[in-house]
Amino acid sequence: MRETNGGTSGAGILGGLLLAAFLAACGGGAAKEPALDTLSAEQIFKRGEFTLEEDKDTEGAIRYFAEVERLYPYSDWARRALIMQAFTYHKAKEYEDARQAAQRFLDFYPGDEDAAYAKYLLALSYYDQIDEVGRDQGLTFQALQALREVIEEYPDSEYARSAILKFDLAFDHLAAKEMEIGRFYLKKGHYTAAINRFRVVVQDFQTTTHTAEALHRLVESYLALGLTDEAQTAGAILGYNYKSSPFYQDSYKLLTSRGLEPKVKGDGWLAKVYRQMIKGEWL
Repeated sequence: MRETNGGTSGAGILGGLLLAAFLAACGGGAAKEPALDTLSAEQIFKRGEFTLEEDKDTEGAIRYFAEVERLYPYSDWARRALIMQAFTYHKAKEYEDARQAAQRFLDFYPGDEDAAYAKYLLALSYYDQIDEVGRDQGLTFQALQALREVIEEYPDSEYARSAILKFDLAFDHLAAKEMEIGRFYLKKGHYTAAINRFRVVVQDFQTTTHTAEALHRLVESYLALGLTDEAQTAGAILGYNYKSSPFYQDSYKLLTSRGLEPKVKGDGWLAKVYRQMIKGEWL
């Protein structure tokens, strides 16, 4: 029995020493990652996918995808890794890097089946940066341009429909900016400056949700300046196209309270808009 116990004790000691040596060699139990240049492109790529999907580590995933491109620059895996870099940068909200990766993909693989997605990611990198209405709208213009390119260059792609919806929202965003500035001028009594902003909405953004209010604010502004022909004409356009809108009701009350009515008068820019609308050219 003593020999058996002694043998067991010796084996236990030896096993403990071996385990300690193993843990020390592995840095406390964590398996050391092999050098990436010893792995295939596919293995590195899949490590990037795993890091992104399971670990939610965008920075680590980008490192793997970049290494695929660096170590295997002319492979199909490099192509896939580049589009994944653009996607992952966008997911991490690193929009400038996302744009650069997407543009590189388009430069290297313009005829690839993922080119439409690269172009869409590039557009999204602008669209997702659109700030609140009160901020500078330069990115909105860039988003509109990039989204238009998706729609025109890849009309049959699955991304074209989404691009159209986002284009309309970005377009509406620009109109909202004009309305905000116009309302500010109107409140301050700067009626001519306000009219210029509302006119932009009516002429350039007539398909947005802000046109009815823009026409109503034109009625208010023109009445404040004593320009009754223009005010009545703005009311007539509003009544013709947005008769059920609360803005028309407000304009109607405002005009009739002064003995006026929504009616086309004179030959100004609003009268021309009205005539174009009747012919079906305005909408």
